[in-house]
Amino acid sequence: MKKDPINELFKTLDDSFDIETPISGHEQRFLDKLKQQSNTVVYSQPKTTNYWKPFLAVAASIVLCFSIFTVMQQEPELMDLASVSPELSQTQSFFTTAIAQELASLESQRSPETETMIDDAMKQLSILEKEYEKLKINLNESGNDKRVVYAMISNFQNRIEVLKTVLEHIEDVKNFKLNQNENTNTI
Repeated sequence: MKKDPINELFKTLDDSFDIETPISGHEQRFLDKLKQQSNTVVYSQPKTTNYWKPFLAVAASIVLCFSIFTVMQQEPELMDLASVSPELSQTQSFFTTAIAQELASLESQRSPETETMIDDAMKQLSILEKEYEKLKINLNESGNDKRVVYAMISNFQNRIEVLKTVLEHIEDVKNFKLNQNENTNTI
């Protein structure tokens, strides 16, 4: 069996340990010697607790979590016609302006007789808008494929065509009512 070196050390130092109790007044003599060596007095102040630090840490954690969450939730920006070229940017601007004008004239024609036609047209425009969003995704994935660009332009043209057709039908309804009122007045 191996000998433990620590036990051997203690066995050799066993007689050299001072185990006697000090003489009375030892502590006071020790403190007097300390005072003679150094005249500097060190006063320890009680530790002050800053109660706002934990709240600041919590607030910083919340801000950090919120910023990470918003960065993670951001979707990549989808390209549209304006991002492909300056000419297509002008084209998109023209179509959006034309659609806005047609929508304004369509809303000005709203009446109880035309309500269903206008609502149907708005549903068709909503469907075309959803298709346009899909085309924007396709444009991002395809890398500015000309077929997707043409499909986007066609989508704009279809929207304008829907609005013009509805406006023509509203005019036909108005003309029909006007002619019907003239016929009933002359009889």
